[in-house]
Amino acid sequence: MIPLKDDIPVERFPFITLALIAINALVYIYQLTLPSLQSEALIFSYGAIPYNLTHPLAKDLLYVTALPPTLTIFSAMFLHGGFIHLASNMLYLWIFGDNIENALGHLRYLLFYLISGFFAALCHILSDPNATIPMIGASGAIAGILGAYLILFPRANVSTLFIFIIIIRIIKVPAVLVLGFWFLIQLLNAGSEGGSVAWYAHIGGFIPGILLIKIFKPAPARTYRLS
Repeated sequence: MIPLKDDIPVERFPFITLALIAINALVYIYQLTLPSLQSEALIFSYGAIPYNLTHPLAKDLLYVTALPPTLTIFSAMFLHGGFIHLASNMLYLWIFGDNIENALGHLRYLLFYLISGFFAALCHILSDPNATIPMIGASGAIAGILGAYLILFPRANVSTLFIFIIIIRIIKVPAVLVLGFWFLIQLLNAGSEGGSVAWYAHIGGFIPGILLIKIFKPAPARTYRLS
């Protein structure tokens, strides 16, 4: 199932969501302009390498990052390993991010996004603290948005591209099923050997997103009747 759009209108223009998409796209375009070795060096310089983060005082680091290791948790959110990686992340960010931005407000939404990405990276690092392969991508932060969307808009309808062998249709599916199915895939794949997907980062963003939205979302205004 590939989500295409939801049916929840927004009142605020999604400045932050569009800015995040634009920054990610521009960084990826810059990556494409680099020779392969320089592009790889960029990823190792700004990606989040678990070993560097769990051994900050080690003198035998295989890779020296351009930023202090802690900051690479955030710079890694804007790097992607290929067009499909970028496009799928930005699609989910566009569909679900504007509604969370509308609910939280621009600045609160940006902070929520970054904190979700931080917890996602932390979960990935804890799953393999000695890994020397950089973690990159906005998936963890976007997973936090998906968790928040599940709490705020579980009954929303999501137009979804459904493909099964030769059957291709666009159907409306409740958000709770779309996001529940997405999370189930992450759980089933977590712990799988090899591969290039940081499944634990997705889980580590989604669950904090569910919990954090209750803290970040302003309480509805109360009305009082004076006597």
